[in-house]
Amino acid sequence: MVSIINSVDTGHEDMIHDAEVDYYGLRLATCSSDNSVKVYDIRNGASALLDDLKGHFGPVWQIAWSHPKFGNLLASCSYDRRVIIWKETNRKWAKYYEYTNHDSSVNSVQFAPAEFGLILACGSSDGSISVLTFTPETNSWDAKKIQNAHAIGCNSVSWAPATTPLFNGNENEQQPLVKRLVSGGCDNLVKIWKEAGDQWVEESKLEVHSDWVRDVAWAPSVGIHRHTIASCSQDRRVVIWTSNDCVTWNSTILHLFDDVVWNVSWSLNGNILAVSGGDNRISLWSQNAEGTWQCISDVAKGQGHINN
Repeated sequence: MVSIINSVDTGHEDMIHDAEVDYYGLRLATCSSDNSVKVYDIRNGASALLDDLKGHFGPVWQIAWSHPKFGNLLASCSYDRRVIIWKETNRKWAKYYEYTNHDSSVNSVQFAPAEFGLILACGSSDGSISVLTFTPETNSWDAKKIQNAHAIGCNSVSWAPATTPLFNGNENEQQPLVKRLVSGGCDNLVKIWKEAGDQWVEESKLEVHSDWVRDVAWAPSVGIHRHTIASCSQDRRVVIWTSNDCVTWNSTILHLFDDVVWNVSWSLNGNILAVSGGDNRISLWSQNAEGTWQCISDVAKGQGHINN
């Protein structure tokens, strides 16, 4: 059962492209084509504007919160080709770091799992992916770039969880943590990237979609004994990819929707997938005991209408 618990009047002057709740669920950040990022206090069912962050000179496509162990950090990316990391100090937000080494719109940003340190991945329309790593000892950021990650452009990036799924059921066998990313692009491809030494290498290329891949999301591994990725595309399909070794991947078409699918997002425990698209609906999907994916809720945007 899904219920709407809060509605926020953002005050944005143009289309909102992303909305993200922080680690504790107490604050909401939004970004818009009005070039701004806004932060709200949403505790106790209310909403209050905390800050209006202005630093971009084009539509802001996506935002991402860091883990709170690194402080209150928020990353944003924009059509202006820049990535800005904002930091809150004494209840005021200010620009903490700015990355300007992309040649076209930066479409996606996501912080790595906290176990890896403070690391941010950025996907751009110039076809490359940047991985920004903060070094506390020198108080500096190091950038590594995956050139030509996707022909025409990269639309989305998502990190693999740091917790390695337990395939053999033996919790005492500690497997080394490996940094992995999944990306989706305008070449209709989903790609898996793995850190090897001081560079990133393409580990897998997943081909099912017949149009631009708009979003990818690597599922949390809590309670899931395999790797699972969701991807969505302008071909109106959502595909679920599963693997036991990150080398051989199996694909299942979740559903063929009525319009382009823009976004996929997993629940915290990775057992429910939210899907939104051009049909102005948000649907929730879950896998039953037989392994079949079923729609468990369907929400019409802007109407507060729930179908179960």
